[in-house]
Amino acid sequence: MRILVTGGAGFIGSHLIERLMKEQHEVICLDNFYTGTKSNISKWLGHANFEFIRHDITEPIRLEVDRIYHLACPASPVHYQANPIKTIKVSFLGTSNMLGLAKRVKARFLMASTSEVYGDPDIHPQPESYHGNVNPIGIRSCYDEGKRISETLSFDYHRQHGVEIRVARIFNTYGPRMLENDGRVVSNFIAQSLQEKSLTVYGDGSQTRSFCYVTDQVDGLMKLMDGDHTGPINIGNPEEYTILQLAEKVRDKIAPDREIIFKPLPQDDPKQRKPDITKAKTLLNWQPTVSLETGLTETIAEFRQRLGVPA
Repeated sequence: MRILVTGGAGFIGSHLIERLMKEQHEVICLDNFYTGTKSNISKWLGHANFEFIRHDITEPIRLEVDRIYHLACPASPVHYQANPIKTIKVSFLGTSNMLGLAKRVKARFLMASTSEVYGDPDIHPQPESYHGNVNPIGIRSCYDEGKRISETLSFDYHRQHGVEIRVARIFNTYGPRMLENDGRVVSNFIAQSLQEKSLTVYGDGSQTRSFCYVTDQVDGLMKLMDGDHTGPINIGNPEEYTILQLAEKVRDKIAPDREIIFKPLPQDDPKQRKPDITKAKTLLNWQPTVSLETGLTETIAEFRQRLGVPA
């Protein structure tokens, strides 16, 4: 098939493209390099089945494709809060443009949503039926509410125009090619440990997250795209860890003598995050297979190579 991946030079997008290319699809990567990097897709440049277009999806584009994986959006607080207006424009205008394209060419459309649509949840773990507890005017709202409106647009295009949609709610994903300065906990702790800095934990470290390795995440997205269910469907790893536990795991793998320091918790930072993946298991026959221990080992090795830090 001819498949468009928006945000394809980003962390998850580049891993998705790798899978699609290995399956011998024709792939078009759309990215403006706001957070993506050319090095993530450099191995495919010049390949007969690969095309890269530098483009900002807040502007319309005309292409002929069979499927669209819509991943374009800054996804870490550091990046989406740096330009919150741009973030919400990407979520609304960008998604609207991609859904318009899907409608015109009758392409199946997968929306990469997020666990952030649940906000600071009152229900634990979070099932897809939970409508969330989101602050609409906080510093994280550009992303949280942006993704919520992206889901709304997707379902309205589905109901009003018959567009084939799939909505994935992505939970914390990690792995090789994460930006070392993206502000997310896995990359923060690895980069700080390798650079001989103290590990920074916000709050007392008791807040929880669930970490899904990127190859598992890509497998889930592809199964959702190939399946018969619109979603939304949670794609994440239900194993739950406190932030302090994660910091200690990373520190012990790299430099057990590193200090852990504590700083105030940012506004609207969720206290708990854990997916209910019952739907993914029953409807997609998907569940994660890579343990946190294995995933961290792989991620740390790639960070070492990229940052030039010997083992």
